[in-house]
Amino acid sequence: MSLKVAVRALCDFTARRGDLDHRFTPSPTASEGIAGHALIAERRRAADATFEAEVALEGQHVDETGQALVVSGRADGVDATRGCLEEVKTHRGDLSRMADNQRALHWAQLYVYGALLCRARGLERLTLALVYLELGSGRETRLSETRTASELEAVFHDHCSRYMAWARQESVHRACRDAALRKLSFPFDDFRTGQRPLAEAVYKAASTSRALLLQAPTGIGKTLGTLFPMLTAMPRQGLDRVFFLTMKTPGRQLALEALARLDASLEPPQGVRVLELIAREKACEYPEAACHGDACPLARGFYDRLPAAREAAVERGRLDRATLREVALEHQVCPYYLGQELARWCDVVVGDVNHYFDVHALLYALTQAHEWRVGVLVDEAHNLIDRARGMYSAELDQRRLAALRRQAPPALARPLARLGRQWATLGREDDIEEGQSASNGAKRREGRQTGSGMGRDPDYRVLSAPPTAMLRTLAQTATAITDYLAEHPGEVDPALQEFLFEALAFTRLAEAFDDHSLFELTRSGRGRARLALRNLIPASFLAPRFAASHSAVLFSATLSPGRYFRDLLGLPDNTASLEVASPFAGEQLEVRMRRDISTRYAHREASIEPIVATLAEQFKRAPGNYLAFFSSFAYLESVAARFGDAHGEIPVWCQARGMDEPAREAFLARFVPGGEGIGFAVLGGAFAEGIDLPGERLIGAFIATLGLPPVSPRQETLRERLEARFGRGFDYAYQYPGINKVVQAAGRVIRTPEDHGVVVLMDDRFARPEVRALLPGWWHLP
Repeated sequence: MSLKVAVRALCDFTARRGDLDHRFTPSPTASEGIAGHALIAERRRAADATFEAEVALEGQHVDETGQALVVSGRADGVDATRGCLEEVKTHRGDLSRMADNQRALHWAQLYVYGALLCRARGLERLTLALVYLELGSGRETRLSETRTASELEAVFHDHCSRYMAWARQESVHRACRDAALRKLSFPFDDFRTGQRPLAEAVYKAASTSRALLLQAPTGIGKTLGTLFPMLTAMPRQGLDRVFFLTMKTPGRQLALEALARLDASLEPPQGVRVLELIAREKACEYPEAACHGDACPLARGFYDRLPAAREAAVERGRLDRATLREVALEHQVCPYYLGQELARWCDVVVGDVNHYFDVHALLYALTQAHEWRVGVLVDEAHNLIDRARGMYSAELDQRRLAALRRQAPPALARPLARLGRQWATLGREDDIEEGQSASNGAKRREGRQTGSGMGRDPDYRVLSAPPTAMLRTLAQTATAITDYLAEHPGEVDPALQEFLFEALAFTRLAEAFDDHSLFELTRSGRGRARLALRNLIPASFLAPRFAASHSAVLFSATLSPGRYFRDLLGLPDNTASLEVASPFAGEQLEVRMRRDISTRYAHREASIEPIVATLAEQFKRAPGNYLAFFSSFAYLESVAARFGDAHGEIPVWCQARGMDEPAREAFLARFVPGGEGIGFAVLGGAFAEGIDLPGERLIGAFIATLGLPPVSPRQETLRERLEARFGRGFDYAYQYPGINKVVQAAGRVIRTPEDHGVVVLMDDRFARPEVRALLPGWWHLP
């Protein structure tokens, strides 16, 4: 069977030379690049009607073993009259600033296209023209040379030979990997209770190319139980890659440990290449240095040393953060960008969800570019709705613009001033969305339902339509800043550059605006406004990513009701759902309810004394370590202060606002076997999910909230949009997210089949049938 590769991918692998260079260089957007190519084609046709644009070319290279490589692509332009082939590249600013590795790549592409054109048309000689179009001025820079067909054929042969040497190695690896995975066995003598049906459901989803919503209790072994069947399906379904995506760092570590267990059962070991992707700031060895060869020693000569580093890395097989760093430093290349390169060549990639679902997601881009068949596993998937909303939202701050205007260079004074004037036109009464928030009566009714205080920001507005004049001026300002930075490379102001990135992100998201998002304006005083493009329903953005996967499995302890997640995440209509029976017995968890307590905002003060009494009573009945969860820091602090006054003999420690990693670790360190005390925390915060305190480290939890988000104009707008789209506004905006937080927090108590504990639910609404129906079925509710 022939191997296939695009011209761009071939040259990307074989032609880059010199330094890694990621200093800021204003570059055209994809749409600007397309427009630039169209402009050149129009100019050429005006001069010669026979000029051909977008010429499809394809050729085959056969190596000494008889293996064939088919290379294909589209040449930008052919002038048959003059015997000339053109490759067009768009840029901004001074061409001399273009990195050498980029220029080498462009020439390599032109040579390969030249060889293919000579073959296709029987040419003996060909003029090659590299045409650079400066978008700001429309000026062309033309670099040309003439080559014989035999010279171009030699270049083509060299690129193909080097690529095929690697491709053969990859082909052997793929065959060995698949052979090993066909014999993969579960690394324990038996499955845990519930783990077998979980694994069977994942395998079936991979075998039928479906998505799967998998709800399974904490402690069942979901990480191993999803990886094992997906890897087993890999050779049988022809999967190229598996992506294990997490919300937090501990999830990555669990996945890497599970993969190590599975790898130990393979013959031969390390038959599957595993890569851990981490954030750039965590991988950087020289955080004070700019990312280019003049400033960072690991960027200098990066592409010259990359082939050897890449070869050494794939031989290691298991590339967690520490191993990747070790290989990178051995070869004196940047660990972060080595990891980005290796994402192309590793079988399993473990990383954050943004690597596949974000606007500029690397793994999604690679999947599309290489047409991979991928299996996607999403851990703690109940968080994906909120994470995705953040990925597809953007915000502009009027104060940032004002500060920028004071220090901006004179050349940018006018565009920034025009943008400043646009702020004054925002939020006029005729721009406000009619009915964008509920009436005061409706708000009071909703407040009684949710028990939260109304948001007290009278200057929150939802715009009835996109602020087109503002967006147009913002785009013009971004272009002016881009052109200025291109012309003044030595004057890169971090504040100006950061504003440019924000403006570009905002305008690009605005191009995709629809009823899944809204424009909101918040004023907190004169000159203190924020314009946000807020995503409410991420389904429209996520659906193409799920569609691009062969199979996607989303798993968590809280993924019900399934329709809620399918609707908001844009999962396919044929998505399967499975709720795995709990391995825990109801007798392990005592569930108590205080039906006489209301934690609604209006009743907060009255609730403090009975909450304090409940905490003290339970602690004296069964001393040990407990967590108490509240809806806000203010509520937490009020109860903690009253509890300390009344029961100073009971140790108490509290979550604080903005705790850093050491502070969070110190909070958790208080939960020791045999210890006693109550940790006060906020529901939905760092200690309400994703932490593991088995056995005596945690014997109970108090939950003094229904978990519902506070009612506010913004939350009410979300409710209205969800009601209009799905007919379940209150459930989707308030009830389901809130109860999922409660179940996650309660899940901290029972972590293993040997654990016993208690959960005390303190709010009268927990007794309502519609709320009880959302609580885990294995709980014995009073």
